[in-house]
Amino acid sequence: MRILLDTCEFLWLVSGDAKLAPAVAAAICDPQNEVFLSVVSFWEISLKHSLGKLPLPSSPAQFVPVQREKHLIAPLWLDESAVAQLSGLPALHRDPFDRMLVCQAQAHGLALASSDPLIRQYPVALL
Repeated sequence: MRILLDTCEFLWLVSGDAKLAPAVAAAICDPQNEVFLSVVSFWEISLKHSLGKLPLPSSPAQFVPVQREKHLIAPLWLDESAVAQLSGLPALHRDPFDRMLVCQAQAHGLALASSDPLIRQYPVALL
């Protein structure tokens, strides 16, 4: 299975937060699965950190790559095929980061790991 982590799921994973669903944690740890973190999530983390809304033990530029590598999570770059999905996406969610994660999951055939109830309304494969 190929999995794209929502930003919250990534942050819960790396912090050991009990909010991470056990099924998601198990899927992330399964060596047969490929797990990705989007650069869109990196952007969101960086923005929230710079606004003082997301405390981190180090700068996002250090924290995110170190945690990705530690948890064997590959980066997922933003490309035209994902952006092209945006115009056909129903206006169910106002968060541009979450909308783009849905587009990336659709464009690349990934299961999206998200507990966000609004994301779960989109026509996207979910974990």
